[in-house]
Amino acid sequence: MPDTDSTLIDGRALAAEVREEVQQAVAEHLDAGPRPPALRVILANDSAASASYVRGKEKAAAEAGIDAETLRFDPEEVTEDELLGTLARLNSDDEVDGILVQLPLPDRIDEEKVIQAIAPAKDVDGFHPQNTGRLMTGADGFVPATPAGIMEMLRRSEVDIEGAHAVIVGRSNLVGRPLANLLLHRDANATVTVCHSRTRALGQHTRTADILVSAVGRAGLISGDMVKAGACVIDVGINRVDDDTRERGYRLVGDVDFDAARKRASQITPVPGGVGPMTIAMLLKNTLKAAVGRLSERET
Repeated sequence: MPDTDSTLIDGRALAAEVREEVQQAVAEHLDAGPRPPALRVILANDSAASASYVRGKEKAAAEAGIDAETLRFDPEEVTEDELLGTLARLNSDDEVDGILVQLPLPDRIDEEKVIQAIAPAKDVDGFHPQNTGRLMTGADGFVPATPAGIMEMLRRSEVDIEGAHAVIVGRSNLVGRPLANLLLHRDANATVTVCHSRTRALGQHTRTADILVSAVGRAGLISGDMVKAGACVIDVGINRVDDDTRERGYRLVGDVDFDAARKRASQITPVPGGVGPMTIAMLLKNTLKAAVGRLSERET
């Protein structure tokens, strides 16, 4: 393939398509149900990034017709028992369909214990062990929003997944591991390699990828010469780098050297404006799924 700029995968445009579909489905749900889908978010940290992300969720949910409310806790004072008690109340509240705990939690609180306290049927983040187990075996359940969004991007961008070699750089429970499972499912049929911080000669692996996904959070990790000509590149990383030309003093970049990789790849996501918008869109889709599932249970 000649060194020409690749096609940009516009995450904002694709997310808008998904959100519009969710909005239409919510309207149909209201014809059958007594109320709109309801999402409750627990926020117990003072991270500016988390606060911004939660505001984005609230805005997107409102536009889709979803009832979203954030329960805010002082990170200096909140206790583990307080969070567990709140989750128990939300689990038993028939007016709540989806529950999301915005991470990270304060260090003194056991995140895993809190996540496991969410009712699996309301776990729209897909982090409860029951949902991760269902994902592993290919059974129906909630899939974490970011890997679900990546799969949606690939399909809507008409990337040929079946038989492709997908290389994922990053093995987190948030992105790398669930994405590997999704790509292995029989409706995708990719061949998957998962790399990580201890992988030797990383470039030898990435240069064989038809689909290359980086989800590490390290600016410049993937250089242009580490990208196979014609590959589809999905950049999940979000990193701040100093930039005196910007009013805020920094800019956001991904893990991939975008300008260099764009000359090699057939398709590539930008940062920002790539995977991020799809994450929120898929969260809305999960919330709708939770509401529809719970309505079906009440009717049977």
